Amino acid sequence: MRTVGQRIGFSLIVFMACECLPFPVVVADAPLQPRPNILWITSEDHGQQMGCYGDPLARTPNVDALATRGMLFRHAWSNAPVCAASRTTLITGMLAPSLGAEHMRSKVAMPAEIPMCPRLMSEAGYYCTNNSKEDYNLTQSGQVWDASSEKAHWRNRPRSQPFFSVFNIKDSHESKVIKRPHALITNPAAIRVPAYHPDTPEVRHDWAQYYDQVSVADAGAGERLKELEAAGLAGDTIIFYFADHGAGMPRSKRWPSDSGLRVPMVVFFPEQWRHLAPKEYAPGAKSDRLVSFVDLAPTLLSLAGLQPPATMQGHAFAGPFQVRPQPFLYGFRGRMDERSDLVRCVTDGQFVYLRNFMPHRSQAQHVQTQFRTPTTRVWRRQFDEGLTDDAQSIFWREPKAPEELYDLRADPDETRNLVGVAAHRDVLDKLRLAQQSCAARIRDLGFLAEAEVEARCGDESPYDALATDAAYPFQRVYAAADVASLMQPEAVPQLRKYLHDSDSGVRYWGAMGALMRGRPAAHAMQGELRSSLLDPSDSVRIAAAETLVRYGDATDQSAGLAALKECAVAATPSGSVRIAAMNAIDALGAKGWPLVEFVREMPAAPNSLRSDYLERLRKHFLDNHQSNEEP
Repeated sequence: MRTVGQRIGFSLIVFMACECLPFPVVVADAPLQPRPNILWITSEDHGQQMGCYGDPLARTPNVDALATRGMLFRHAWSNAPVCAASRTTLITGMLAPSLGAEHMRSKVAMPAEIPMCPRLMSEAGYYCTNNSKEDYNLTQSGQVWDASSEKAHWRNRPRSQPFFSVFNIKDSHESKVIKRPHALITNPAAIRVPAYHPDTPEVRHDWAQYYDQVSVADAGAGERLKELEAAGLAGDTIIFYFADHGAGMPRSKRWPSDSGLRVPMVVFFPEQWRHLAPKEYAPGAKSDRLVSFVDLAPTLLSLAGLQPPATMQGHAFAGPFQVRPQPFLYGFRGRMDERSDLVRCVTDGQFVYLRNFMPHRSQAQHVQTQFRTPTTRVWRRQFDEGLTDDAQSIFWREPKAPEELYDLRADPDETRNLVGVAAHRDVLDKLRLAQQSCAARIRDLGFLAEAEVEARCGDESPYDALATDAAYPFQRVYAAADVASLMQPEAVPQLRKYLHDSDSGVRYWGAMGALMRGRPAAHAMQGELRSSLLDPSDSVRIAAAETLVRYGDATDQSAGLAALKECAVAATPSGSVRIAAMNAIDALGAKGWPLVEFVREMPAAPNSLRSDYLERLRKHFLDNHQSNEEP
């Protein structure tokens, strides 16, 4: 029986040098050559607030020393601003939206013939360990790691076997930043408060505690480096240090701006493996190459002498299969815990472009976990009281702009939207086209509602089930999403046509387009929206129902609420329909309050995680009702 690696074309390889890209030659019986050990040290929820990146407030001596011996990347993105989605991209070498796995802890099936990267390394002779967080949005098929637990360690490998080991440090996680009491080491008065945050004692405390926890994470990295030195393996091991996404502060974590996606990434190549390093590598160097998590799996394989399979969407930036630097990095946001959204973004290193396909939802939808952070609560209170300036208010406003463009050199906090500025039209066109091209290239599945993906796939992986235009007419669905969310009033006739389309993905965006535009569009499309309450797709029904309850007459409101009630108790395996319905009910505010008793008595979802998300939505809706009913 052939291994997975053999099925997709791996073999022992020798390389012929050339001036541009390597040319692999497969040799059937080539002798095994020495291979490097590879160590990934990862930490959670922090950006480039480190000394090696020039932050004068940071205390990160261990990673700083590693950067002095090695090289750091100035422009490294995590692709997603939250852990499970970013780790899904990291472990597969594929952007999570191509797998239908961008939604937080969605647990979709892995494609049948595409294994996770550690399995390929293991089959190539590496001892692969993970200590210990996995947290992928994918269900695993077969063994992925040789060992994955808090006891997993390269020390446990058979003698002389090369290792690939991951150690994850949790000390900088969002939960550590909000833990009280905490005796601050960082001086809050020395904090540079980002332009998007209000300057309050609570905000300064959170940022100071964040810096403290990044220092603890740095100390953890130092311990792992000492282990390697003590074992005499530092000269045999290529080392990567990076965080799983940006800072665990609001408007960083969960939001796909540069502040949510840019991470530290430091690499070290010992002398004997220097020939595998990126072309620009030098001790103490700072690379301007654009790299992101989707590139790490192909880079890992390349370092092991394995040609990355064609299914991987990233590009190796080290090893014999490294390619030229890429022109763009890509990011995404899907459902964040209990709240639905759809954002895609791209950067060329200086400018960041965000495309908001659900502009009617603010950046700051009420994710329960985010509101545990004191900064979030005081920021919201100041916004409600009219005390925030324009830069601080963007996060909370509804609707948000369909398109955003920021110049990181002139505006590193990303608060001045340049869309509409004539001088930046060429940049806008370039990045817009890059985003569209990426979506088409990977057949981005995020333009189908999560419940719609599940309904079309059953137990099959979305990547496999939706691979054809018959199953998922990507171009038609994407075009509908684009028209619906750009918000031009003249698009209403086209939206009406979408509601008659044969594909429910297109019909969904027809209803969403009416919802986003408000009362005039809802009235113009009233007949189609009423018919959509009986649509076979629950996702179409929910979008039409929310629109009619918001903007229809008493009859429409009653019919829309009835449809939302049905969907809120729909018996689907994952509970995704129920979550979508409860998001709509919660968004209706006072117009949803006729359903208060229904929501109060609503049964739990069968899936424990989705049950938790549903409970959060239910609680927020009931709390909002209660606070507005109190005298």
